[in-house]
Amino acid sequence: MDKLSKPYNNGMKASDRTILHVDCDAFYASVECLLNPSLRGKPVAVIGDPELRHGIVLAKSQEAKRFGVQTGDAIWQAQQKCRNITFVPAHFDQYLKFSHLTKEIFSDYSDRCESFGLDESWIDLTGCTQLFGNGETVANQIRSRVKRELGITASVGVSFNKVFAKLGSDMNKPDGTTVIPYNGFREKVWPLPVKDLLYVGRATTNKLKSYGISTIGALAQTPVEFLEWRFGKIGRMLWMFANGLDTSPVSNIGAKSLIKSIGNSTTAPRDLITDEDIKITLYALCESVAERLRAHGFRCRVVQITIRDNSLFSYERQKKLQRPACTSQELFEAAFSLYQRHKNGLPVRSLGVRAGNLLLLDAVQLSLYPDVAKVQGRERLEEAVDEIRSRFGHYALQRGIMLTDRQLAINPIDDHVIHPIGFLQ
Repeated sequence: MDKLSKPYNNGMKASDRTILHVDCDAFYASVECLLNPSLRGKPVAVIGDPELRHGIVLAKSQEAKRFGVQTGDAIWQAQQKCRNITFVPAHFDQYLKFSHLTKEIFSDYSDRCESFGLDESWIDLTGCTQLFGNGETVANQIRSRVKRELGITASVGVSFNKVFAKLGSDMNKPDGTTVIPYNGFREKVWPLPVKDLLYVGRATTNKLKSYGISTIGALAQTPVEFLEWRFGKIGRMLWMFANGLDTSPVSNIGAKSLIKSIGNSTTAPRDLITDEDIKITLYALCESVAERLRAHGFRCRVVQITIRDNSLFSYERQKKLQRPACTSQELFEAAFSLYQRHKNGLPVRSLGVRAGNLLLLDAVQLSLYPDVAKVQGRERLEEAVDEIRSRFGHYALQRGIMLTDRQLAINPIDDHVIHPIGFLQ
């Protein structure tokens, strides 16, 4: 029996569940307009740093959206669609702060609150409705509090599972509540375009349409065997979503997902041509990955690199380590050897480093063998660097190679784009 078809705990029926999905409207842009009131009512787009070649739209205000500006648009595309648009740089520290404040509001209603990125959360109210009212009542209370206490708006979907709750939060934006009940979900959900369903992206939408499946209802009524044949396991999952059979639980506040790998990547501010360019960028990435490995008490047994050249061709290569590692030097040596072995001769546009096959080691016995003792000494050295940087900033201590090209000597820990947490854990 697969994950999605498992019965609810304690014999609970689907109709007994009350799940909310809260989606903060145009979150990044709303926070920017709150911090700078002169932006209110204007078409605004939050963008990455063009000098670092991250110059795309990360979020847009409702006013910009009305001009057709979309997340992922290049800056020049957004300007073509809206001539008087205002671009503002992203401030992820502020978005994290406001995200935390929303979670504090949600925790007043349930301890089962699961994040889906910075601006979205599921809340399981099952068993709490006698205290606070039904799902719609609580949804309206949350919208009111987010607006009053934080100065931004949110849209809320209310349903009996996570998939339909998320679908509902998209149906009445901005600042709206949508209820999709157990009895009658077909009338409300099935006429919607299939692209509105969670995990039906552009490619899947086009493929489904090629088989004459353009609505959620059509997907639900398609034989599941056909969908499995054409799409594999994802076909069965989408069929279950469309039929209201999602049984996935909402995690408790503070619950941590199983960490399977830790990685970081960057698009370089200019094409990386020489080995020295590659080394500087790889060291920056490996330092950030190694620091997070140590913070979680992990060592890795596999290092993987992702390379995208200036023709936008991407490929990945990985290497198994002789022993589990958590230092930037060990990660770098593995990553750079992979690059040298598999480089195709073209300038590199972006690089990524990922530590996989993680091993949790709370305590490691000291060794008298010179090679192992040397590694353990390096670990203690890098832990000391972590402490200094946490107190005085990332650039308080740097490798000498970083000083040879300050443009490439990025801080990937603070300067990375934050991506949503995956629904499928």
